[in-house]
Amino acid sequence: MTGRHEPIPVPGEVCQPDARKAGVPPAHEILDPILDSELQAVLAWLKAQQITGLLRTAVDDAVKYVLDGARTWRFDLTDPAVDSDERSSVGTKLQYHVIEELGLKKEPPLDTKIMGIAVEIKGTIRDTWMIPREGQCEITLMIRIDAKAHLFEARLMRVHRAWLTGKKGNRDLKRSPRADAVRRYSQVVVPPTPLPSEPLRLLDRASLDVVFGNDGLRKRLIALFAALPEIVIPRGSIGIVGAGLRDPMKRAREAKVELREKHGLIVLVGTWPAERTLARTMGFDLSDEAWVAVHLDTFQVHGLRVPEPR
Repeated sequence: MTGRHEPIPVPGEVCQPDARKAGVPPAHEILDPILDSELQAVLAWLKAQQITGLLRTAVDDAVKYVLDGARTWRFDLTDPAVDSDERSSVGTKLQYHVIEELGLKKEPPLDTKIMGIAVEIKGTIRDTWMIPREGQCEITLMIRIDAKAHLFEARLMRVHRAWLTGKKGNRDLKRSPRADAVRRYSQVVVPPTPLPSEPLRLLDRASLDVVFGNDGLRKRLIALFAALPEIVIPRGSIGIVGAGLRDPMKRAREAKVELREKHGLIVLVGTWPAERTLARTMGFDLSDEAWVAVHLDTFQVHGLRVPEPR
């Protein structure tokens, strides 16, 4: 088998998968990814979706699920309070969120099927992925989260055994794709892309005490927007503050009145095209139904009319 520093096998050479419980799979020729009809069919299907937004949401949801910010007040994977096991679990949770966002089903023999083709889904917060024996030489959607840079990327690759590390593997008999093989033979699904911002991590301790305190949700959301004026707040962040409560967005809409009358803050909501356009004029991106509370003076500086209350 190929060692880490030896040249990787190229298309046209033979690949021999590792033995499994059912026996030793047959050796096969390595195809150039461009000539791999199954790989190209899955890639075409993925790119026909609004794939960047869907995977961005899946990654963000998986991270939020593990951090459990509503209970723990942790909003960043790099927070020292997040232990290594929790960080590692993001990859495990991610496959379920990807399947849900893409409208797929959990389906053997791997994680799901796309166009009738078995596909493995692997996530990592490190620099590589761990491929199980049953995933060797199969098509894998590989998603990497860069927690420090707050980015993610996704690649599609048939992870031939010949392109995996040549050592024995870890205790679960998993192996990692070699970096040079990933560079040469994986197909880019989503290039490095920013994840949704998480403004909750900007709150100081005093604000956290109020926003996640015992008052009603409307008052807590007023405190949130008042503490973070002119900071775009994703819909998901409002959901974290209102976790476990019914219809937190209704309470957020109710908070707009007091924010306008007592704090001089006009809340714009990305759900409405006119408000989204108005926000963009002032430099705020309200895509994905985000919200922002804008000072009255900011409208005047830009020569814009304040919208009527909704």
